[in-house]
Amino acid sequence: METYFIELSYLLASILFILGLKGLSHPETAKRGMHLAEFGMLMAIIGTLMHQEIVSYTWIITGLAIGSVVGLVMGVWVPMTAMPQRTALSHAFGAFAAALVGISEFYRHNGHLETITMSALGFEVMLGALTTTGSLLAFAKLQGLVRGTPLIYRGQNVFNMILLAATIGIFIYLIVVPGSIPLFFTMVGLAFVFGLLLVMPIGAADMPVVMSLLNSYAGLASAATGFVLSNNVLIIAGTLDGFSGFILSILMCRAMNRSMTNVLFGAFGSAATASTQSGEQGAMREVSLDDIAVQLAYANKVIFVPGYGLATAQAQHAVRELAAALEKRGVTVKYGIHPVAGRMPGHMNVLLAEANVPYSQLYELEQINPEFSSTDVAVVIGANDVVNPDARDNPASPIAGMPILEVDHAKSVVVLKRGQGKGFSGLENPLFFKPVTGMLYGDAKDTLTRMVQAVQQA
Repeated sequence: METYFIELSYLLASILFILGLKGLSHPETAKRGMHLAEFGMLMAIIGTLMHQEIVSYTWIITGLAIGSVVGLVMGVWVPMTAMPQRTALSHAFGAFAAALVGISEFYRHNGHLETITMSALGFEVMLGALTTTGSLLAFAKLQGLVRGTPLIYRGQNVFNMILLAATIGIFIYLIVVPGSIPLFFTMVGLAFVFGLLLVMPIGAADMPVVMSLLNSYAGLASAATGFVLSNNVLIIAGTLDGFSGFILSILMCRAMNRSMTNVLFGAFGSAATASTQSGEQGAMREVSLDDIAVQLAYANKVIFVPGYGLATAQAQHAVRELAAALEKRGVTVKYGIHPVAGRMPGHMNVLLAEANVPYSQLYELEQINPEFSSTDVAVVIGANDVVNPDARDNPASPIAGMPILEVDHAKSVVVLKRGQGKGFSGLENPLFFKPVTGMLYGDAKDTLTRMVQAVQQA
């Protein structure tokens, strides 16, 4: 009966994971999808705890208690604006767990494993190790502990490829000639180092792709763990996670009109890539908050375009309050969401959902672009590359061909920005110098809060 219960719980968990992933494909069903996936994970844990092979529950219960406390702290006290950092840490924890399982299995069998098992175990450990250090470095960049611009040096790509080749070479040798513990741990060490070197040349502007890719690696490492342990639910869950993350990475690259190799090895945002500009732009035109408040109050249609600056200023609630004030005056309010705005996929959607912005007001790039020409005011909040017209107009630009939100087609554009810096990408934005554009400098949250009061008094 125990065996039947375990298999049934794994089957139910697998079905719930699939349904949960399907639910996450749309904002309106995302919460239900998350609950289904959570219940699926609960069933998988219960089924695993029923295994007769378990000798003692002491360390298992200890791990569950510690993990539950850490998860509770991260879930309750980590602000929504720090969600990319929290996600990066989750990737690191999951990948490290997979790597530790592989290392323990190798050590337990003294390295003498069947060819298929060793292949899965080596793949699991390599991906788990490089994802651990890569995710930790991504966390450090997102948290500001390490500078977000690419860290590059001469011959970096060549050195990285040599290191990767050496790691894979040892992996293949261990499959053919198993049993060498020193070589195995050398492979593990090289994989840890390669994870750092892989993320070093990637700038913060490319973090949405990196987050998706690291998610994919962590999932595939978990799937390989399932093969090693003969655990079906791990294989299914890891495969779902791995391939969905990889597909999302491809979609992110398409949204930037760049290849995966360019993201991983192009060092976008460095001095070299950021040097190509469209020439002298002139001066930015600063406007007063009161003038913009009047303009917004008497507009027919306003489109908000959020970017990473919205997250850093924690201004999602303020923009929702401004939208509500405008709607009371009969203004049509919409939000234009770029696929790679922010530092992880869906970053802007998550922030706006926290502020209870209706899903019906969120529009993707293809949906909202035709509406800018009939828009009275486009309000850009902390966005740069995703509204940079150089991507459309300047073939020499590093972001040439990248689909953008064409806010410059609106009758008037207001940009909320901390200062006159170029942002993470290091690229100048001609939008800021256009005659239709007015600049409001300062903290976005404070600016939006004061603008709410000015609109109400207009």
